[in-house]
Amino acid sequence: MFMYNLAAHVWKFLLKRRGKLYIRNKESLPTDTGFVIACSHKGWVDVVALGAAILPHQIHFMAKKELFNHILTSNVLKKLNAFPVDRNNPGPSSIKTPIKLAKEGHIVGIFPSGTRTEEDVPLKRGAVTIASIAKVPIVPAVYKGPANVKELFSKVPIVISFGKPIYLGEDKLTKDRLADVSNHLTASIRALEETAR
Repeated sequence: MFMYNLAAHVWKFLLKRRGKLYIRNKESLPTDTGFVIACSHKGWVDVVALGAAILPHQIHFMAKKELFNHILTSNVLKKLNAFPVDRNNPGPSSIKTPIKLAKEGHIVGIFPSGTRTEEDVPLKRGAVTIASIAKVPIVPAVYKGPANVKELFSKVPIVISFGKPIYLGEDKLTKDRLADVSNHLTASIRALEETAR
């Protein structure tokens, strides 16, 4: 965890020095349980910004398995709390790791690519499924700001907004329940995007 802490604190320092870093509603994050955080996703900058924003807590990031193909990259990602998931062929084994982490009281980060893409729907449903089985809440989150290194040197502000946790209760996760909570999550993220503009 040392490498994660070091990287997150360095990034937080750099982002603050850059200026215009806004973290909204951090006080709404659960403090007595693990949870799943579902954040809008544009590129690598939002991942490091979210990790910096949530300090002193750490996030365990779900990342596509292709990023772990090279042994050096794989080792670095694992030290940064990332774990591989096969997004093209998701199955029961894909959610074992995040469920275990959430049950143990950790924060699991899932990054749908956006609120209107085809990839977004199964990722949101995956987040709901993980939270339901682990019996933890889901926190919607939105990142607005630079998407790449070039934009980091611009004056574009960085805004990270957290929504109210969505508690799933003890109800069985039926197909209709899965759709309802996924739609709730989508609506929450869209509402956060509007306020982050």
